[in-house]
Amino acid sequence: MSTLTIYQNGTSRRLEFVPPQPLDALLQQANCPLQHPCGGRGQCGKCAVELRGKVSEPSAQERLRGLRLSCQAVILGDAVVTLPDTENGLQIETNGRVCVSSGTPMAGRLGLSVDIGTTTLAVRLYDLKSGSLLAACSALNPQTSVAADVMGRIDAALHGQLPLLQQQILRAVDALLQEACQKAGRPASEADILLLTGNTTMLYLLTGRDPVSLARAPFQADTLFGADTVLLDRRAYLPLCMNAFVGADITCAVLASRMCTRNETALLCDIGTNGEIALWHSGTLYVTSTAAGPAFEGAGISCGCGSVQGAIDRVHVGQGQLCIHTIADAPPVGICGSGLIDAVAALLALDEISPTGAIAPAGIPLGGSVRLLPADIRAVQLAKAAIAAGIALLLHHAQIDADAVSRLYVAGGFGSHLDLQSAATIGLLPQALVHRAVVLGNAALAGASELLLDQTLLADTQAIVRRSQHVPLAGDPLFNDTYIENMLFGDV
Repeated sequence: MSTLTIYQNGTSRRLEFVPPQPLDALLQQANCPLQHPCGGRGQCGKCAVELRGKVSEPSAQERLRGLRLSCQAVILGDAVVTLPDTENGLQIETNGRVCVSSGTPMAGRLGLSVDIGTTTLAVRLYDLKSGSLLAACSALNPQTSVAADVMGRIDAALHGQLPLLQQQILRAVDALLQEACQKAGRPASEADILLLTGNTTMLYLLTGRDPVSLARAPFQADTLFGADTVLLDRRAYLPLCMNAFVGADITCAVLASRMCTRNETALLCDIGTNGEIALWHSGTLYVTSTAAGPAFEGAGISCGCGSVQGAIDRVHVGQGQLCIHTIADAPPVGICGSGLIDAVAALLALDEISPTGAIAPAGIPLGGSVRLLPADIRAVQLAKAAIAAGIALLLHHAQIDADAVSRLYVAGGFGSHLDLQSAATIGLLPQALVHRAVVLGNAALAGASELLLDQTLLADTQAIVRRSQHVPLAGDPLFNDTYIENMLFGDV
């Protein structure tokens, strides 16, 4: 037996193992995995560690970067690894309007509503007798250590990592349950019921279901959930998904928005790693999903980070120069999603970025050691083009234009902190809808909470799904053309 000593956050732990073992596998075992936005290919450098002892020689990717990477290193015997400190003060959206009538809550003492996002997790703990919110907690989704997006996780699941992915999410949900109950001063044993929402892939991984039907044509989910199950030895309800690509998180967000109850045309955008869009028009809910990638979550960006202390979260032009704001007014350590969109909009105004996305090869400094590189701008272009093209395709299928939309609902943690004018400036959202926008916060979590507190709303989710019409984007020539057009910033 050999020993790996792990240092993080000023503490240490020891893990015994039989060598050789990939460092990533050992960190998973120790419940301290690192993020791999590149899918563990050694390309992003986000899993850099300090490493000494009996370890493998640096890989080609490590030599290129001059770093030891957890996704590349193999531990051959006794070794010591120092991990980056966890992101203290990470801000993950748990707020959102919860509108509950005098309906009947689900049976139990305490209920936990859970939003399983691709990148983040958020929960709310409720007293089911009084309907009172007792606590709210959040965390990063540990599955990012395996892959940054749903397709990467599906591929990992199909190659033997489904048990690991399920274990990661169950362990994380249980940890948040324990934390919420501790905050509320209530024993975790009183938490009788879980109501968990998320995109279709996340629910497959949560329940340990083989996602092969999501990976291969005709891409039709073999279940859309909408039923009780048992998770963490508790009753668990998973709301209905709409299809393989549009999940229960959008069902819950649409419920929370009440958009289908109004005689108007409304658009809902949940912008994250997996961008999901819904358009309500003339009694039909047109829905689609587009792969925006993790750029808006700060992943895959050279100096990207979450909403942590020191993250650049706001950028504007003042007296012809860039002006930045950081969370907690701390020295800049990176840039989060909202700051990224602001920065690109500001740099466009200063002509530091061309309409085609070209910038100086060395990048553009923002503050401290934080700068944007050409690859970062390209990541923003790819992400914003995917969302903008998805919106355009829904409008096309409904045979309307953006001017016909009465209200734009912006959902999700990223959307909650997004400057809508900056989003319109870079072409992420239609300019015509900026002044018609309603920011919902974490609408998926809000909708899940409403279902927990009023089970009569389950019928409403069924009606939402029945009225939905999926607009597939893959292989659509119009989508491809629109996507390419929206890669540009303005007119060329």
